[in-house]
Amino acid sequence: MDSLNIPGTGRTPTVAFDFATGHLRMSGESYPDDVATFFGPVFTALRAYLAESVLIPIQFDMELLYFNSSSAKVLMNIFQMLESVARVGRPVSVIWCYEDSDESMRELGEDFSEDLHHVAFSLRNVPVGSIG
Repeated sequence: MDSLNIPGTGRTPTVAFDFATGHLRMSGESYPDDVATFFGPVFTALRAYLAESVLIPIQFDMELLYFNSSSAKVLMNIFQMLESVARVGRPVSVIWCYEDSDESMRELGEDFSEDLHHVAFSLRNVPVGSIG
């Protein structure tokens, strides 16, 4: 399956999904004008990838500086998709990166992690300026 690469803008995150290696990454900020239009291709590609019977471990790096409530719903949907495949045996890890001084992003990561029981979810504190 081909990779999915969407360059980030001031309002949308960079999406770098390397399906061949199982390394998925989203970085930057997420508050698109039209969430459905931006994330539609992301969901389509991710659903197709997760439907394959390949058991390559998945590592999802979340490196967001900011996201709005509409994007939070999208992220929860993505995490639920990952939880579904992890529940049936596919190794999935999420690495939630947040900057040193950003307690709200750390807390949001903690909140997301509470809903995931089969995904290995870890929080990573990174230096300011290294996300994005």
